[in-house]
Amino acid sequence: MGDIAWWQEGVIYQIYPLSFADSNGDGMGDLRGIISRLDYLNDGTPASLGVDAIWLSPVYPSPLRDCGYDVSDYTDIAPAMGTLADFDELVDRAHARGIRVILDLVLNHTSDQHPWFVASRSSRDNPRRDWYLWHDGGGPRRPPNNWRSRFGGRAWTWDAATRQWYMHGFLPEQPDVNWRNPQVKAAMWEVVRFWLDRGVDGFRLDVVNHYIKDDQWRDNPTRWWYRESPLRSLIAYDRQWHIYDRDRPALKDVLREFRQLLDAYPERMSVGEISSDDPLGVAAALCGPELLHLTFNFAFTHTPWRAAAFQEAIRRWEAALGPGSWPTYTLSNHDVPRHYSRYGRRAAARRARVAAAMLLTLRGTPFLYYGEEIGMRETAIPRRELVDPVGKRYWPFYRGRDGCRTPMQWDATAQAGFSTARPWLRVNEDYMRRNVAAQRDDPNSLLSFYRQLIWLRKATPALRRGRYEPFQEGARESLSFLRHTAEQTVLVVLNFADRPTRLVPDRPWPSRRWRVLLSTAGRNGEELPGLAPVFAPYEVCIMEAL
Repeated sequence: MGDIAWWQEGVIYQIYPLSFADSNGDGMGDLRGIISRLDYLNDGTPASLGVDAIWLSPVYPSPLRDCGYDVSDYTDIAPAMGTLADFDELVDRAHARGIRVILDLVLNHTSDQHPWFVASRSSRDNPRRDWYLWHDGGGPRRPPNNWRSRFGGRAWTWDAATRQWYMHGFLPEQPDVNWRNPQVKAAMWEVVRFWLDRGVDGFRLDVVNHYIKDDQWRDNPTRWWYRESPLRSLIAYDRQWHIYDRDRPALKDVLREFRQLLDAYPERMSVGEISSDDPLGVAAALCGPELLHLTFNFAFTHTPWRAAAFQEAIRRWEAALGPGSWPTYTLSNHDVPRHYSRYGRRAAARRARVAAAMLLTLRGTPFLYYGEEIGMRETAIPRRELVDPVGKRYWPFYRGRDGCRTPMQWDATAQAGFSTARPWLRVNEDYMRRNVAAQRDDPNSLLSFYRQLIWLRKATPALRRGRYEPFQEGARESLSFLRHTAEQTVLVVLNFADRPTRLVPDRPWPSRRWRVLLSTAGRNGEELPGLAPVFAPYEVCIMEAL
């Protein structure tokens, strides 16, 4: 790919702003709270976490029907989170520490309270009527087609005042915009320029493959053989092949225009969220030199705890990506249960280290989710306290996404040091022992291990930019791979089992001697011969060829 860009070498840390740090005691996280914690993220020394960029989930004004993903103003800051001046200060202070700032862009839909939709809904003759997807259908009892909403029910709502249906891929309060309208596209590019001119370094594009819909409004085919969980049965979204309400060919033309806009600003980047019947294929097809810089691969968020399963997920992603494309990996985010809880209780602490080492040593850009570095767990939220609209609608079959969005656990004081007031979501009950303050000075803590990994990555060219080569393929209990540059070879061995395992590769060792750079079994600095070493239960061992 030629020169390696910052977004390829760097570690990106996702912040859910409502839950990171509250500076004014109203129980909701805000921009000044984030500013106060920048030194924790990266102060230029190994005493800090060392991340290279922060991705902020939506910070725009919003009625919060979908926790900020229903935007009512694209070019302002939600009053509860601060002001544009606060945002400018955040960008300046982050940049002073070498931290880039990535914004979430929700361009598939707006809030129904956005001025664009208010105007569009006012009458059929309004100039902004065609800014959204309106259709006569068959009258008030027959929607235009069979499209379903990802949050349940049909994707169409009847507007009695103007006697037409409008389309929404998510909540009825989140109407989809019409990306085929040149005026909409021009307005969205102005939004992008607004934030680029304020110094934003990149964008995460929410549900980017949903932007373009079929202009003939055809029904999606039925997936007759789909095996449904209770939740899927209720929502019925995955009982269709979504070939007409997303993944349309015209999307690439939109992304090429977007890329041209970004390329006019130095060192900017983009990463797209893909939700598809063929997530790897679509994600790979939408990234590259003329399209998105990166697309998310969410395979690790649902891969079972087996070395072979992770190896296959990596193999498929590497095979799907074309020349000039770069992988991404993530273990958790704001839409899925936290991986510390997914990997079980009995060995979760040791498995979390193995998972962290895998994420931070593979070829590609790693995305961390706030709190994973201290082992934050999924929080059980009582029904009466649920905020997530999907959790409210489908409880108890699905308890929603609130459990992975709870406040950051900074210390053992009231509300985990997140706020002086009752927070918008309850703090996990384990906060008194699982927090940043308790782990900061403990060399054996998970936080210390994340810091070691990130700073080792910074100091090791092969881990940042080297090519990837699987080492022992088909192993049942361990995952091993090489990272190569012209000057350096690094071998990563991850034991996924609770018993010792021997590394017996199916190819010659590339070196006769190895120096251990990092080991969870206490071998740091040791030299190992290139034979068939034994690795301890759940050991992480990163070695450099001598």
